[in-house]
Amino acid sequence: MLRRLLPSTLALLPLTVLASVPARAQALATTSPDGHLSISFELKSNPQPYLPGERPYYRIVYQGQPILADSPLGLDFIGQPPLDHDFEIVGSELTTHEGSWVDGFGSRRRVPDHYRQLRVSLRERQAPRRRLDLIFRAYNQGVAFRYRLPQQPALGRFTLAAEYTGFDFARDATAYAINLGRFSSNWEGEYLPTKLDAIKPTSLIGLPLLIHLEGGPWAALLEANLTGYCGMVVSAVQGVPNALMSRLNPMPEHQEQAVEGSTPLMTPWRLLLVSPRPGGLIESDYMVANLNPPAAIDPSWVEPGKSAWDWWSGTYAAHVNFHPGMNTATMEHYIDFAAQHHLPYMLIDAGWSARMPAANARAPSPSRFPPTDITRTIPAIDLPAILAYARQRRVRVLLWLYWTDARDQMDKAFPLYQQWGVAGVKIDFMEGVPVDQENVALYRRLVRTAARYHLIVDIHGAYEPDGLRREYPNLLTQEGVLGMEYSKWSYRATPTHDVTLPFTRMLAGPMDYTPGCFNNATRSGFRPRPVQPMCQGTRAHQLAMYVDFLSPLVMLSDYPEDYDRKPGMEFLDQVPTVWDETRVLGGEPAQYVLIARRRGETWYLGAMTNWDARDLDVPLNFLGSRPYQAEIFADGPRADTDATDLSVSRRPVRAGDRLSVHLASGGGWAAILKPAP
Repeated sequence: MLRRLLPSTLALLPLTVLASVPARAQALATTSPDGHLSISFELKSNPQPYLPGERPYYRIVYQGQPILADSPLGLDFIGQPPLDHDFEIVGSELTTHEGSWVDGFGSRRRVPDHYRQLRVSLRERQAPRRRLDLIFRAYNQGVAFRYRLPQQPALGRFTLAAEYTGFDFARDATAYAINLGRFSSNWEGEYLPTKLDAIKPTSLIGLPLLIHLEGGPWAALLEANLTGYCGMVVSAVQGVPNALMSRLNPMPEHQEQAVEGSTPLMTPWRLLLVSPRPGGLIESDYMVANLNPPAAIDPSWVEPGKSAWDWWSGTYAAHVNFHPGMNTATMEHYIDFAAQHHLPYMLIDAGWSARMPAANARAPSPSRFPPTDITRTIPAIDLPAILAYARQRRVRVLLWLYWTDARDQMDKAFPLYQQWGVAGVKIDFMEGVPVDQENVALYRRLVRTAARYHLIVDIHGAYEPDGLRREYPNLLTQEGVLGMEYSKWSYRATPTHDVTLPFTRMLAGPMDYTPGCFNNATRSGFRPRPVQPMCQGTRAHQLAMYVDFLSPLVMLSDYPEDYDRKPGMEFLDQVPTVWDETRVLGGEPAQYVLIARRRGETWYLGAMTNWDARDLDVPLNFLGSRPYQAEIFADGPRADTDATDLSVSRRPVRAGDRLSVHLASGGGWAAILKPAP
């Protein structure tokens, strides 16, 4: 039998309390502050034969259009009956909340936190009369919900087998879906367009999942705040068109189990963003963080910014008096580049730490790297000298760590890094780590321990962000994306993929795509190569990534001499990594994207297209009343055949002006708009 469930939320500022509501009362509902979105709950019998009897259902309506039809809710346990039917409503509460919080590391500085909330309290009619709360929040940007299991004698310790939450879309739709294929995934795949009803019950569709309802709005399904829980994917429901069902990430050694816990327990939030245009979803990319607790640390020491990086170019170097590689001279060369361009960071990637003696090595889960001692270096790396050299040049050093080494040695290594003056860590290759309950806890322990010793964190090979960055702002960025590194061995990091990511993966939070390739290639001229690699698309396409992709910590991935005195470097020198305001001026998944972001009084614009050349009309009605000076970085006249061709120009602009922009095949466009003197 198929069973499914709906999550619960917290209640603030109670407006109305309805106690002891009859089980067959009319539907309970709440609406967003602007009145456009509503979510309702009802106990009812559904005619579908696979869900017999009276069960809890919810549905979502946007501006009078059904988004989700009646979607079932339920929890399934090991060793006791499922908690998904035979309920009575014993209470409900409507609340409202109006607030905001400051995000110094995201797409907008002042984050709105306005919602109306409905809490529904349920109890089984028959013994053991277990209780369950469902919490629904309606924001202007979307709807979130979660379960709450109150502390109760009838349900203490438990093992959860499944959380069957239904997402039954009201009509045909197109999805942009990443099919993970397995629970232990690195989330490094393409979000491919497919009909929603073409998703199979055997599919494991990762989040975010972008949905375009036929003739209607756009929606995106996400999750937030996995604390004490595990991750979720979705699959189709056999015989029910356009319906999806949650599937929890099981424990690796106990596939029938998902979560072990005790009451009281809050499940993660299930979030559905809704907008009449796809760009509206990007403007709501703070919502996953919004559904997490406030900062647990004082983030005043956390510095966002750009970083030099030694890994991308391989062992390439030109016109230098040292042999390039994992050695002190190479690292100092990159530090010189970072200092010259006022980058706050230099990331030393894999290979710096000493091999762990076999007698001391713990045997972790299967590893592609032998264990290393992350408190010692190989002979070719003089880390004290490198750190001293970096301090003299006002550059801070980040260190790459393999995830099992970080897991096993963090309590010893992280305080040592603080003593040394290391700024942070990149924890990598977590793709072998499923999003199960134990490893969700590991992510939190890594980030929390790093915060204790004032280390920023970049997690790679990771699952999609769940908003942990709000509670621990030292988690500046996260991979969980098919990024530019794939250009070293494949053709997969295409311009079409690039212009899909802002509407899909980026909705969950910052992503470390690692842009900045200056060896730009046309579609026909591109070849994967591991040393001094190329990338697909134009120079302007790469520049636009620094606006269109959100990452408070972002790489300048290429070799230093590939940047020096090259057109476009002046844009990378100026572009920030965190923003006060974001506006999406246009775009459609897999086609193009055009975003404007403000830092202080300066606006930065970025546009990218797929392999189709296109012309855009860029309105500047977001500017203030004063005149501005625009510095424009556009595809040059030869960009269709020479992807490095970049045209740089300057012109005065004002609010109300419109800029005509031509994007070459795989092209881009970037601009800096500063108030005129």
